[in-house]
Amino acid sequence: MKITSATFTCSNSKSSQCPADSRPEFAFIGRSNVGKSSLINMLTDHKGLAKVSGTPGKTRLINHFLINNQWYLVDLPGYGYARVSKSERSGFSQLILDYINNRRQLVCLFVLIDSRLEPQKIDTEFIDLLGEKGIPFALIFTKIDKLTQNQLDSNLARYRRFLRQSWEELPPMLVSSAEKKTGQQEILAFIETCIERVTGGTE
Repeated sequence: MKITSATFTCSNSKSSQCPADSRPEFAFIGRSNVGKSSLINMLTDHKGLAKVSGTPGKTRLINHFLINNQWYLVDLPGYGYARVSKSERSGFSQLILDYINNRRQLVCLFVLIDSRLEPQKIDTEFIDLLGEKGIPFALIFTKIDKLTQNQLDSNLARYRRFLRQSWEELPPMLVSSAEKKTGQQEILAFIETCIERVTGGTE
């Protein structure tokens, strides 16, 4: 897939306010400071599409971007950042749950994981929640340029072992580096395959 256009469409605080058309949606979420905005900008080749901030927890709304006039890339609020107030954290959680529970257009939720870290409780709990609710998702391991290939292979193997403790079938796993543009084509190809599956190749 080649992205020829990427346009910000809207920001909303409720899933009911999101675009009403039936275009497929691919949402991105992760722990605060996992590199979500950088990844979105890398995928779309638009440096300023998603706002990159040095302050974790900057995304506080559901942001829709129309890609190739064909599908939506959805930037969801991060989770797990301690410096926002408890009421805000509760609001983020409700906003996220509202979207993933009620958004019929959602084809796949990409959960971003920092490839340098051992499995984090907040990530694995969110992954388990998606499984319980039957939400289609894939994992994207970010910042792989910070690791050697051996370190990356070891960390991914550790994550697989951890997930197999509670998952019979593992979710799709992709890797990325916004810095090196690693994973761009693989992620876009995954999205393209998903679109073909849900549209019957009519798009």
